[in-house]
Amino acid sequence: MSKANRTKIIVFAAVMAAITNILSLDFLVIPIIIGPFASKIHISQLAILVSGTFAGPLSGLLTGTIGGIYMSYSVSIPFVIGGLALLGFSAGLFTKRLKLRPFFSSILAWCVQAPYVLVTDYVWFVYSRLMPSGVALTVVTTILVNLTIETIIASILAEIIVHYLKRTELTIG
Repeated sequence: MSKANRTKIIVFAAVMAAITNILSLDFLVIPIIIGPFASKIHISQLAILVSGTFAGPLSGLLTGTIGGIYMSYSVSIPFVIGGLALLGFSAGLFTKRLKLRPFFSSILAWCVQAPYVLVTDYVWFVYSRLMPSGVALTVVTTILVNLTIETIIASILAEIIVHYLKRTELTIG
């Protein structure tokens, strides 16, 4: 990979990470009720998925890592950064290696991230003594449902955005 190409990837990832953090802000969320829990829908994954599917796994990884900092802080779960990095990397890898469209790469990337979220969030809630195991499992299940809805919305939007980015003939990755 040339130095110019690496620079393009880093700059694109930085811009997408900034957008990810902006999309994580509270005033851009939609409140919803899932079962007995009040929750929020946000689409901060959108920029991560666009980054990975458009510019490749390295860009997705960087965007997820940097873009996950605010989200990790706001929900007080340190593992969010790793999950979002995994999401971006996987989306890029599925697009590059399997030649899948952004929507399908994004959905498969969520299938990779979901077990990570299940395990890390459950362990975090139980072993940090934030809640008993039965409650933690219910909370994590609710989180997974919420994230699935968010990922489907973000995947549809990523498909559209990447289509238009490709039409600009911008080359990255």
